[in-house]
Amino acid sequence: MSSVRSLKIAKRILVTCALPYANGPIHLGHMLEHIQADIWVRFQRMLGNEVYFICADDAHGTPVMLKAQQLGLKPEDMIRTINQEHKNDFSKFYISYDNYYTTHSEENRILSNLIYNRLKKNFFIKQHTISQPYDIEKNIFLPDRFIIGICPVCKSPAQYGDNCELCGATYKSSELLNPKSVLSGAKPVMRKSKHFFFDLPSCNEMLQAWTYSGVLNKQVANKMQEWFKSGLKEWDITRDAPYFGFEIPNTPGKYFYVWMDAPIGYMSTFQNLCNKRKDLNFDEFWKKNSSTSLYHFIGKDITYFHSLFWPAILECSNFRKPSNIFVHGHITINGKKMSKSQGTFVKASTYLKYLDPECLRYYYAAKLSSNIDDIDINIKDFVHRVNSDIVNKVVNIASRTVGFISKYFNNTLSKDLANPVLYQTFINSSDKIAHAYETRESGRAMREIMALANLANKYINEQAPWILVKNKDRYNNLQAICSMGINLFRVLMTYLKPVMPLLSKRAEYFLNTKLTWNNISHNLLGKQINNFEILFNRIKLSTVIEMIEDSKSFTKITKSPTLKLDTNPTVNIPIKDTIIFDDFIKLDIRIAEIKNVEFVEGSDNLLRLTVDLGNETRQIFSRIRSAYPEPNLLIGRLTVIIVNLAPRKMRFGISEGMMITAMGLNEKDIFLLSPDYGAQSGNQVK
Repeated sequence: MSSVRSLKIAKRILVTCALPYANGPIHLGHMLEHIQADIWVRFQRMLGNEVYFICADDAHGTPVMLKAQQLGLKPEDMIRTINQEHKNDFSKFYISYDNYYTTHSEENRILSNLIYNRLKKNFFIKQHTISQPYDIEKNIFLPDRFIIGICPVCKSPAQYGDNCELCGATYKSSELLNPKSVLSGAKPVMRKSKHFFFDLPSCNEMLQAWTYSGVLNKQVANKMQEWFKSGLKEWDITRDAPYFGFEIPNTPGKYFYVWMDAPIGYMSTFQNLCNKRKDLNFDEFWKKNSSTSLYHFIGKDITYFHSLFWPAILECSNFRKPSNIFVHGHITINGKKMSKSQGTFVKASTYLKYLDPECLRYYYAAKLSSNIDDIDINIKDFVHRVNSDIVNKVVNIASRTVGFISKYFNNTLSKDLANPVLYQTFINSSDKIAHAYETRESGRAMREIMALANLANKYINEQAPWILVKNKDRYNNLQAICSMGINLFRVLMTYLKPVMPLLSKRAEYFLNTKLTWNNISHNLLGKQINNFEILFNRIKLSTVIEMIEDSKSFTKITKSPTLKLDTNPTVNIPIKDTIIFDDFIKLDIRIAEIKNVEFVEGSDNLLRLTVDLGNETRQIFSRIRSAYPEPNLLIGRLTVIIVNLAPRKMRFGISEGMMITAMGLNEKDIFLLSPDYGAQSGNQVK
């Protein structure tokens, strides 16, 4: 076990969180990562380490462009507004960023070009020609979602150029009946397009060595072995216009794929901080073989990019690789994935209308560990845990003793410790708690802290100052016993400071002292403290329920005002020929739980889903990506699928069933159907 002494070796550290996407609000799922990272950063700062904590909005890509079109805004205006909203939310949760920036910046453009040119110079960029549909009126290549037409199999209108969601057919865009560009209404023609690919396979040996050098959690390293065994593939880093992003140098109409310039946003955000602070040197933190440390906090859904592409690009462009990648699981609410319809998809701004942000900070801290298991927020447990631990245990230590110090001793503490052995027990726990913080085992740290709080409350119960005050013979012990309680409270608040910075600040004012890890053993003897005021309020279950009801309003969908065809095809789906009941009962329709969701490389509208039918899992491709820009939020959700449809071979793999979906008000948004509470995976739909 590391000691505080060994942990306190002065370090220079750069810490990042994954970049939130700039087409929507921050929600409680996002907050898990940012709170986890902030706790770790605050602890490192308490040790005296030099830490720089940065993040930015991921501002490029097709979903951002389409969202701006739906809102009738320029992408630049939309991402600027969302960036400010994100900053406000993180600030109100006391996330202590030194810089929160955007990937749509001149610093990022310069660094993206620099890295690309280095990769090209070192022969890591390969060029291939692929065929793509072309809009002859707008003079641009069209991604899948920019072409709609009639399905050549079932004749359903308003289908995209590679797959029909209604019948599951796959086809080439040239096979669509009456295909039209969503930009001009013109019929697309097929033209060849030059794309650039990063030669990831050439980095296989380096990545395997790096993976097992201790930079990754064992669970993550084992997962990576699956990717190595299946063989690394060249990575397409090109997107054709229309695209909101950076143009590839000397290649008009070609843009960097968002996953190329997004992680470079870590570098450009730090560069922007260096521009603001002349005492910082960019190269000292990013040069190869840098003596500084670089840590990324990310969710498990983006491990692939951060553990393969990102270190490979850094290595091949002569920059340093991460010192470690800290991966966490996702959030569930009462055992289920966050749901807009049930009100458990809670925006950070909605939470802040009802509850203290430190309640969530503490609850997440009590749940988190260094593994990648999902974290469940049980509403009743949330209320009980915060009230029981923070109000009834920790704050209660001060409130039960300070009244006597204030009333009888003029807010002055005793010059002696009533129980030095107990006090030393609290101090001796510092190494154990510090090691838990250092290794991101904050749940273990909270358990240690609350065990100490129980000891403190037991001591106060046994000494019973409310009885001592009535007994003149023992009255002289009253000041020492109550001062002992205040000193134990001080130690506990020092331990909790990385998790609850505002409560700690209030405690510092009350105790009239600064709480630091270095002075944790220095007791407050003979010191004067300030008047005690309420430090923390308990929360009510009714308040949480009210917040959930408010969150249900987030399900409202507005129709796109701008993304329309110049030549309007009908989107009314005609009723097909009547079938008899015997036809219908041939369909085996079942409830399935979504276990995993992945983007499909090479498709702008498909998601690859792994679903659990109770006794087996299957892979299904579904054209729902536009409606779910953050597909990881689907994990754990129940949906409805047809299981006895013959497997269909698509160019991305085999689809072993069909999702039953519904078209949204915006005809390009396709939504899953979800059963009500009580349904279970594997159950048949009747």
